[in-house]
Amino acid sequence: MNRTRQAGLTLTGLILGGTVIALIAILGMKVVPDVIEYAKIVSNLKAVAQDPALRQASLADVRKAYERRATVDHISAVAPQDIEITRSGNTLVLSVAYRKEIPLVGPVALVIDFEASTDQ
Repeated sequence: MNRTRQAGLTLTGLILGGTVIALIAILGMKVVPDVIEYAKIVSNLKAVAQDPALRQASLADVRKAYERRATVDHISAVAPQDIEITRSGNTLVLSVAYRKEIPLVGPVALVIDFEASTDQ
């Protein structure tokens, strides 16, 4: 007698797999907005550093230029006074480092240290 073995997913495997996928999706939904905000911050820092009108501008003018861009992009993680501004020859170097704590469940949180600089 030729018996073929059935292959498939058990109910326990389905529930366990679904739970893992749901946890990964929830983690992603909490982390992705902060990663997107970080990408916007990096983009704005580079745009301000490469603006030819700001090459010889005062530090206050550079911070105001960043603040205008941050307002448009709804950036709240980095304020203009958090940016370290230096000059390397005729180019501006803007850098920032900040920590973001993302609450997950109860007392458990995910902490991410973001760092960005225009000289990299």
